[in-house]
Amino acid sequence: MREASLEFLKTLVNTPSPSGHETRGQRVWLDYVKQYADETFSDSYGNCVAVLNKGGSPRIMLAAHADEIAMAVNWVSEEGFIYVRKLGGVDPAITKAKRVIIHTKKGPVKGVVGNVAPHLMKSEKEPRAPKIEDLFIDIGVASRAEALKLVQIGNPITLNHDFEMLRGDLAIARAFDNRIGTWSVAEALRLLKEGKGKLNAEICAVSNIMEEVGLLGARQIAYSLKPDVALVVDVTHATDYPTVSKAQHGDVKIGCGPTLTHGGCNHPVVVERLEAVAAKQKIKLQHEAMSATSGTDTDVIFWTRGGIPSALISLPNRYMHSPVELVSLKDLKQIPVLMSSFALSVKKGEVFKVTV
Repeated sequence: MREASLEFLKTLVNTPSPSGHETRGQRVWLDYVKQYADETFSDSYGNCVAVLNKGGSPRIMLAAHADEIAMAVNWVSEEGFIYVRKLGGVDPAITKAKRVIIHTKKGPVKGVVGNVAPHLMKSEKEPRAPKIEDLFIDIGVASRAEALKLVQIGNPITLNHDFEMLRGDLAIARAFDNRIGTWSVAEALRLLKEGKGKLNAEICAVSNIMEEVGLLGARQIAYSLKPDVALVVDVTHATDYPTVSKAQHGDVKIGCGPTLTHGGCNHPVVVERLEAVAAKQKIKLQHEAMSATSGTDTDVIFWTRGGIPSALISLPNRYMHSPVELVSLKDLKQIPVLMSSFALSVKKGEVFKVTV
C-alpha cells in the first residue's frame, strides 16, 4: 500500500469517533481529501462531503460511515465507579477487563472496565453473560464528587486499542468498522483526481455520521445531495474461522477480495456494472446474499427521494465489533480501484434503471 495512504488509514483508525461524537475523525478525513477535491463541506450534524468534477453528470455518491461503536457515561456511584450506556452494538462480555478512554472537554481520562477475579466467583454455579448495566469503569478515584471533577454524564468512551500490523498484509484495530469505508472513498477520490481517465460524472465522496445507532447520517446526506447513483462501503463478516456457520452466514474469506451484495437495496444494474468493471480490472470479488436488509447505510440511501440506485461493497472483517477486528490490506486496496473504475465507466448523463 502507498505509504501516505497507509499513514492516513492508521491516523483515521486511531482517532476516536464514537457515534454522535465524530468531529475529530471527520477533521482528519477532511484534511486528507481537500487536496483531491474541488470543494469540501460539512452539514449541520457533521456529515462531510468532498466534491470532484462539480457539475458533471450523473452525480455519484461514494459513501461510508465515520462512527465507531462506543459507550457513554451514564451514572457515577458514590464510590466513584462509572456505569455506562451503549453507543451502538457493544458486546458487554468482551468489554470487561479492557482499558478505556473517556473523552471529555478537558481531555482524555484513562480507565479500566472492572472485572471480578475468578477466585471471588467460585460460589456461582453458572456464571451469566454480563449486561451493559453490569459494567463499571474504574478511573482511580475514591468518590462520586472526585469522579465528576474529571468526567460528566454523556461523555463518550472508547476502548484503548490502536492499529497494528499482525502478519503479512493482515492488520488489527478496534474500529476498522467503518474507517476502512471512509478511507476507501477518500482513496477513490484520489485515484480519480490523479488519474488520466475522462471523468463525466460529478463525484461526491461522503463520510457520514451515526450509522451504528440507526443509519442516521446517511438519511440526512443522501436527501441533501440527491445523487443519481450511490456506492456504499462497509465491512462484512468474514466466516473463515472456527464456530461460524457458512450454511447460515455464507462463505466469505479474508484475502479473497471485497464482496458484492445481491438483492434487496442493491440495484441489479449497478451491481452488474460493478461486476463488469471488476472483471476488466482483474479484481477478484466475493458474493453475498441478503434477506430483508443489509444492516448498512445502503438500506436507507436506496429509498431516499423515491429511490437512488445503490450498491454495497464490503471488506471481509474477522471479529467485528471487537477490539481485534482483523482485515486484509490486500483486499482493502481493491475497493478504491473498483469504485474509481466504476465512476470512469459511467457515460455522461447515464441513468441506472431496471428494464421492465
